Amino acid sequence: MSYQVFARKYRPQLFEEVLGQDAVVRTLRNAIKNGRLAHAYLFVGPRGVGKTSTARIFAKALNCVNGPTETPCGECDPCREIAAGISLDVLEIDGASNNGVEQVRELRENVRFLPTRGQFRIYLIDEVHMLSGPAFNALLKTLEEPPAHVKFLFATTEAHKLPATIISRCQRFDLQAIRDDVAANHLLAIAEQEKVKLDPAAAEVIARAAEGGMRDAESMLDQVVSFCGDKVNEQDVLSIFGFASVDDVAALAGHILSGDAAAALDLVAAQSAAGKDLGRLLSDLVAMSRDLLVSEVTGKESSGRRGELVSPLRGRFTPRKLTELLEILSAAEAGLRYSADKKLPLELAVIKGIQLLHTADLDEVLDTLAGLRGGEVLPARPVARAAAPAPAPAAVAKPAERKSAPVAVAESADPQKVWQDVVAAVAERYAIRSAWLERTQEVHEEDGVLRVVFPSDQEKLLKTPVVKEHGALIEDLWMKATGRKISFRPEATGKVVASAPRAGSATPLADDFENDPGIEAAIELFGATLEPEEAKKS
Repeated sequence: MSYQVFARKYRPQLFEEVLGQDAVVRTLRNAIKNGRLAHAYLFVGPRGVGKTSTARIFAKALNCVNGPTETPCGECDPCREIAAGISLDVLEIDGASNNGVEQVRELRENVRFLPTRGQFRIYLIDEVHMLSGPAFNALLKTLEEPPAHVKFLFATTEAHKLPATIISRCQRFDLQAIRDDVAANHLLAIAEQEKVKLDPAAAEVIARAAEGGMRDAESMLDQVVSFCGDKVNEQDVLSIFGFASVDDVAALAGHILSGDAAAALDLVAAQSAAGKDLGRLLSDLVAMSRDLLVSEVTGKESSGRRGELVSPLRGRFTPRKLTELLEILSAAEAGLRYSADKKLPLELAVIKGIQLLHTADLDEVLDTLAGLRGGEVLPARPVARAAAPAPAPAAVAKPAERKSAPVAVAESADPQKVWQDVVAAVAERYAIRSAWLERTQEVHEEDGVLRVVFPSDQEKLLKTPVVKEHGALIEDLWMKATGRKISFRPEATGKVVASAPRAGSATPLADDFENDPGIEAAIELFGATLEPEEAKKS
């Protein structure tokens, strides 16, 4: 059958048949039930979500022989005439072709006439935003003081183009895009009535491609049935419309998350060679990345087949990284619409996404170094790092010692041992900023004063605010550990100990720098190299 016949056959006849607009339907039914009818209604939403159909059903509810009723019979003469579009009391006007002031003035003249059958004379203006400015001005007076027997039903996809004076005189209802699962189930129900064997996966593809519009979904189904006959599978839909399968989209997402640029670009090239819609491929990739991000943030898995494919991709990156990836893909999707070459923007987005995910930023470097200072092992070589000897300075303790510091300290009266555990507790809170404590040389507790000796070259450091801030914490931890109140007094009176410089080194401290455990770990983790000062050019 033709699409017009197909769409008319499955056009909603009752409120219960309006898909995915439960809030709107409930409000209209309650308004009828409670007798709180307005004189003008505005239905807003994207194309194909049921704006005009809802308006027609509402007109039936008002003019049914049993009306106003929340359950129009659909069998009486007024209901059948409204459904067929031939009712003398319900006048459907196309705002795009009747947008002049003359037509509106004619409408104003006709509103004086009483209805012939029903209780109301109803004007249903579709695409009302297409009316001209003078036409809106002419309509405004009627909206302000309408006759009691007149109702206006407006439908539009672009409410922002309506004058505020018009919107303020209407009850506005925003219809939402129809969910994919609701649309897919409706398509399966239509296919069953038409004696067509429609694969559920094929219905999901059509529903996803319709982007929330039921009219588009029905049109696509009609096209597929015309091509395939009474048996439609997923591959048929993908071939007709040039869509990539959800498995291919998941594979592309997996290559990006794994950092396999070659495999990702090969997949894009294969999809392009097969004549697939690369714009749709990118849109599906954005949708899958969004599902992955939401799943990571909420801890809940998405439903449906796409959710099953997203689940194995979880746990690889932080939500912050996935957010940045989604921003890259979304920007590419917006730019692809205006690009003559659809392949290039997608390839660039894939490469940028891989570079983003697999390049460490400053926050990750600091977090990793903080973990290394705390005794954590390198991700790449966990066994080797776990077997490495503990750092020599007393301030660096093992993770287990840090967590048990308050208990272990409470049982010890040796100032040296207490100091080690206190420093470990400070480092637990301030992994990076507590590095100055590693230069401790002597610890003495005398007459309520905790005197800690540092090398003499640390004099300026001991006057910084961070030392004062940590000093208060040290005093508190010492009190909790020993029960004794002390005053922390750091002194820069110790000897400066420097290792002998290596032959050919740039500075006397270069050897200390290269052999520092934290620096060695950073070089190994990030693949860095040390460059002598002499090799740099000014």
